Amino acid sequence: MGNIKERYSAICSELQLRTNPYILQVLEGTEGQTKEILIKVTGNNRLLPVQKLTDEDALALCKTIFNNVSVKAIDLRYNGISDEGAKHLADLLQEDVSVRSLNLMCNDIKTDGAKLLGKCLQLNKTLKTLRMTGNKIGNGGAMHLASMLQTNSSLEELDISDCDLDTQSLIAFAIVLSSNRSICAINLSRPLLFSHQEETTWHLARMLTVNQHLQELHLGKHAMTDWGVERLCQALRENVTLRYLDLRCNRIARDGARHLAELLKLNTTLEILDLSSNRIEDEGAAHLSQAIALQKSTLRALSIPSNSIGSAGLVLLAKAMGVNSSLSHIYIWGNNLEEPACVAFADLIKSGRLREEDTDVSPYEVDGRVFLAEVFHGLRRHYYWTPSFGQDGDPASNSALALNASS
Repeated sequence: MGNIKERYSAICSELQLRTNPYILQVLEGTEGQTKEILIKVTGNNRLLPVQKLTDEDALALCKTIFNNVSVKAIDLRYNGISDEGAKHLADLLQEDVSVRSLNLMCNDIKTDGAKLLGKCLQLNKTLKTLRMTGNKIGNGGAMHLASMLQTNSSLEELDISDCDLDTQSLIAFAIVLSSNRSICAINLSRPLLFSHQEETTWHLARMLTVNQHLQELHLGKHAMTDWGVERLCQALRENVTLRYLDLRCNRIARDGARHLAELLKLNTTLEILDLSSNRIEDEGAAHLSQAIALQKSTLRALSIPSNSIGSAGLVLLAKAMGVNSSLSHIYIWGNNLEEPACVAFADLIKSGRLREEDTDVSPYEVDGRVFLAEVFHGLRRHYYWTPSFGQDGDPASNSALALNASS
């Protein structure tokens, strides 16, 4: 394909478009690579002078990488791409058979752009990952993407969180996923729900009873209560594939934790459970500790920050970890970290049972008393952004990625 930077400049000249110096700099960094090229032109890069991409920039970039079989992933998050730019990307995906991953997080794509992407993906057989996070495609755009899943047999990961989905589109995804055999991970977090009857949770639970391909499900900010958790747990007793369940930022209390604990005693496939920012309290933590203490427990990671758990619940969880070695990652910051809990987790870390990289607290001592400090570790700390310095995708800050890879 020759020099990709020179090709971009030539196309801009041909189309009478201004060259974007940020794109030029990124393309220059790919020179010399012959396979598995990632075109990463993110609008939130703090190490390079950024000129956010417009629809015209998207057109020039798509024409530049067209038929370049070395380009496998395109990351355009945090730019100004709208429906017109989505059209150019849809044209690329319709003709190009090399791109495996497309990240459009936090752009300005609406319903029409989602419709164009959904239409082109009906026949696309190569794209594996699509992230639309933060694009306000609404119910209309989501319905087009759900319709696409009826015929697409290659897409494996779909993220449509924070896209203003509503009850109708969530139910549509639940129906489609009942028969779809390719999607392994889907993020449906933060829909706009105005009903308190949890119809969407009921439909998603029904889907889980028949879907035997989904491995990762994100249902954060669904206003889910203990009733909804009970429906999910009943369904998951028949499910043998789901490994990662994300229920953060819901309304789950101690009864919901009890249902999850009963599930963990029976289900031997669930490995990662995220209950961050709920309210399970000491009693909920006690239920979970009983399930974790069982020798047959397969849970590998538990995230429970900001759950109003006191020393009693945290000490029980620490004791359960001492009994069973399967749980390797636990995150507890934001709870009531009084001295008994601090001592219990400090002992786990000191003994080597819990590695400091696998938790979000670090012990220290002042005047003979043990305290815990927060460290920037978690399941998906770098999901919405990447660090300016240090390792991108650091396993300590993104343990869910590392655990999924090892599984």
